[in-house]
Amino acid sequence: MSMQELPEYAERVLEVAELIPPGQVMTYGDVAEWLGEGGPRQVGRVMALYGGAVPWWRVVRSDGALLPGHELRALAHYREEGTALREAARSAEGHLPKLDMRRARWDGQDAAAGAGQDVAGGAGGDAAGGAGLDAAGGVRPGAGTHT
Repeated sequence: MSMQELPEYAERVLEVAELIPPGQVMTYGDVAEWLGEGGPRQVGRVMALYGGAVPWWRVVRSDGALLPGHELRALAHYREEGTALREAARSAEGHLPKLDMRRARWDGQDAAAGAGQDVAGGAGGDAAGGAGLDAAGGVRPGAGTHT
């Protein structure tokens, strides 16, 4: 399916996923807040249906748990990109690490100077429109803390 055939919201979600730098992540909620519409579930649905062509492993759950069913593929990407991980406790099922969200979470600041501002602003809208974004188009600290 080409980008022209995607629903507009899906296209915008995938554009944000492509902006996330290697070694960093955004939560589903962060992406929704960056766009100023939808929520974590809508972003998750888009990623599940259309995310295979973008760096899907960079859009994650807010608790840092690896995507069920894709843990090993995601882990390989995280290690290749140098994404901050927290090693699993010995008691953790499967002994899989989690993302270190404090260090790996991207606030979108670098994208504000480029294509990210267009994605965040939508069709001529106010990019900061109370959706957890600062004036530069980045996610405000503390924004997007939900899953």
